[in-house]
Amino acid sequence: MQLQQEGPGLYLALISVHGLIRGKNLELGRDADTGGQTKYVVDLANALARQPGIERVDLITRRIVDDKVHCDYSIPIEPLDEDGARIVRIDCGPEQYLAKEKLWEHLDTFSDNLLEYFHEQERMPDLVHSHYADAGYVATQINHISGIPLVHTGHSLGRDKRKRLMASGMVSRDVEKRYNMRRRIEAEEQVLANASLVITSTKQEIEAQYELYDYYSPDSMRVIPPGTDLSLFHPPELGEAPTQITSAIRRFLDEPDKPMILALSRPDPRKNIATLMQAYGESPELREMANLVIIAGNRDDIREMDNGAQEVLSELLVLIDYYDLYGKVAVPKKHLPSEVPAIYRMAANARGVFINPALTEPFGLTLLESAASGLPFVATENGGPQDIVENCEAGLLVDPLSSRDLGNAIKNLLLDGDMWRTFSANGIKNVALKYSWNAHARAYLKQITPLVAAHKPQQYSPAIVKASRFADRMIVSDLDKTLLSNPTGLREFCQLIRDRRKEVAFGIATARRLDSVLKVLKKYRIPKPDILISSLGSQIHYGRELEVSTDWEEHVDHDWNPRAIRRILRKVEGLSLQDESEQSKFKISFHIDPAYQDSLTRDKLMKLLRQEEQSVNVFITAGQNLDITPSRVSKGLALRYVASIWGIPLEHVLVAAGAGSDEDMITGNTLSVVVSNRAHEAISTTKKQDHKIFYASQPNALGILEAIEHYKFFEEEEGACCA
Repeated sequence: MQLQQEGPGLYLALISVHGLIRGKNLELGRDADTGGQTKYVVDLANALARQPGIERVDLITRRIVDDKVHCDYSIPIEPLDEDGARIVRIDCGPEQYLAKEKLWEHLDTFSDNLLEYFHEQERMPDLVHSHYADAGYVATQINHISGIPLVHTGHSLGRDKRKRLMASGMVSRDVEKRYNMRRRIEAEEQVLANASLVITSTKQEIEAQYELYDYYSPDSMRVIPPGTDLSLFHPPELGEAPTQITSAIRRFLDEPDKPMILALSRPDPRKNIATLMQAYGESPELREMANLVIIAGNRDDIREMDNGAQEVLSELLVLIDYYDLYGKVAVPKKHLPSEVPAIYRMAANARGVFINPALTEPFGLTLLESAASGLPFVATENGGPQDIVENCEAGLLVDPLSSRDLGNAIKNLLLDGDMWRTFSANGIKNVALKYSWNAHARAYLKQITPLVAAHKPQQYSPAIVKASRFADRMIVSDLDKTLLSNPTGLREFCQLIRDRRKEVAFGIATARRLDSVLKVLKKYRIPKPDILISSLGSQIHYGRELEVSTDWEEHVDHDWNPRAIRRILRKVEGLSLQDESEQSKFKISFHIDPAYQDSLTRDKLMKLLRQEEQSVNVFITAGQNLDITPSRVSKGLALRYVASIWGIPLEHVLVAAGAGSDEDMITGNTLSVVVSNRAHEAISTTKKQDHKIFYASQPNALGILEAIEHYKFFEEEEGACCA
């Protein structure tokens, strides 16, 4: 593993997992996942790379090989416009393009592959910056293993979005089914509990959206509005030639020189375009004074688009027919990203109005683009537009659920020439003054510099590095429910380990403390492991004497406050501390009274601890035992830490485990086996769909031997990996 070294400038890693991201001709509006966020991260990477003191910016996303999308998205490395900035594409699950809601089960693989990519570089990044909840999940894993400072930008938030969707009429069950909202919100809670800095676009995002979360810490949040490219977005110029998109829009309209009501977004139900169409259709005055132009992504055949886009576009066509809006509404099928500035200028030149009627808008980049083009706007009152209106004084806010309010605001702007001219001039002036990318990048660097300066790169003692000796592969097993209880299988397994000691490292990962494990090893005559992960992953022991890794202890001690945790949980009815023999430095263990098993759930206890700003892991076993550890503690994290030090690829690590506290050992790139007596324990997710998980027909150690044969574990080509 390569350690971070001093260099001439900062190395920043931006992570944005979903959508179609490339440096040129972004397919904005192609689907619900390829919207403003994809443009934001590309612009941010270029803006940061232009700053003094920045050596390298990697924008990391998912690699896609799919005949249905452009081959650009399969290129592993793509240089961006600025020197030192590039897109890095990491394999993650199936090669084909997937919507973000279907990516959750593959994110552990993305995390493992990304960490491997970092280890292959000359040095580790100085900082990881995640964008959206899925990237937040990945970046939290990277932070837990490496300690690299974590910065997060939410872009949109699950709790707020769920509230808005339900206000629009969706029921909770449908929201969960379509958007996988529980997993998203849990990832957001996790990243908030572990991020050193959360960057938002507006004050409203902090005060009204993040406030909904259990781990709400406004002291670690900073408002840094994104920038606008003023070389692209500017007022109309005299003699500006018509473009192809101008002609494409005009062909829909009987009176194309009328003022234009312009909406520009992807075809997503949350963008609420149908309410705008309804407001226009229900107002004879609006239909008489202006045309309606809706730029809703790109399409060839609506029937081949995702369900959300089909629903939106089909409803728009129905409304056009219902209100008989032919010749008054333009909904062009295609446009290029490079044509968007010309569309704004076309609307401004016609003294029109830009509309963003979204149910909620985290920021509102299109509002800045329209304002910089001299085009006043009407926008949703929910989210970032509040700050933009305050700072730019270039538009009006409305309730997006009221078609009447929306229609009245548009009419007011179209009829009041003084207001229109004032808003137009204000937008041009204030966007340039307050919303440039260089200003954003400078403010960004001011915030992250102290985080990078305070970070101490991981150090590994020579002893643990040396302890790997020879191994190019590893077998790791849980103890009680996996390895033991079958004497015949245990004898055969132990003999295999003894015979193969020059080829394989043997590890045990358990919730037990070291002294308890040593008694079991002696009782059952199990060979002493090369690596022992004890107390749920809070301690790592290695070498002949099973020496404790002080480096790991220092790493997991981050934000750990056991005194506060005992104080908080002491007040909870139904909990009692276990005996001192069950406690350890980084594990606090409680009994759960059987009468309270149904009420004292993991979610409830996590909520309580997060509200007290405790960043921890909570494990409940058999409904009776509660263990609290630091957030960086788990068996899977400890296993990856050891594998990286010893240079053993996770594809050469066989893990025998089950559900619960074992689960993160069998996700991602490890080979894994669930022995037959544990197969009844439900794996809580389907994360292993794109990996190798083997359900053995044999119990305990016999099941592990069965898996070794199944995977042909010792038949890999020589030299496939090295210690």
